[in-house]
Amino acid sequence: MAYDRYIAIYKPLRYNSIITIRLITRLAIVFVVRAVVLDAPCLVLIKRFPAFKTNIIAHSYCEHMAVVKLAAADIRVNSIYGLFVAFTVLGVDLLFILLSYTMIFIAVFRLPSKSARLKAFNTCTPHMCVFLSFYSMAIFSFLSHRYGKKIPPYVHIIFSDIYLLVPPMLNPLIYGIKTTLIREEIWKILKKH
Repeated sequence: MAYDRYIAIYKPLRYNSIITIRLITRLAIVFVVRAVVLDAPCLVLIKRFPAFKTNIIAHSYCEHMAVVKLAAADIRVNSIYGLFVAFTVLGVDLLFILLSYTMIFIAVFRLPSKSARLKAFNTCTPHMCVFLSFYSMAIFSFLSHRYGKKIPPYVHIIFSDIYLLVPPMLNPLIYGIKTTLIREEIWKILKKH
């Protein structure tokens, strides 16, 4: 998304020739391969456990660390690998997003008029909101499972569910709020209450 915003701002007339179906397909394949390569070892690491304390996961979905915590064995390797995956994905994503936004800001500050700069920043604002809502909750979820020993299990579950549900629910609002008709309908709903 950050690269898309960069092209939309820096090279708007060439947007359709740069952001093609072929490019989008290639990026999708790269992200799927990345997910498979990084997540497949989790299955192998879980499979090596000889026994589990119980077969009931105290979670609303089957998360790696929720399953690992059930093991009746040393889970350090799984925990370390889980953190490695989380920080690799997070680190690479953040690196590319920061690089894209650095290029966007450089391009925006080169625009001649103040109104053009404001319009360009306005284009980036929704993506930044989505990005912050998703990654801040993700970081909390990843770290709280490993270091939040005093955090009650229900808090882990609630935050993990929020991490998975809230950002996708916010996406239409964040991106749609710029549409006048949607913005007016939201104001009508808010004024009623």
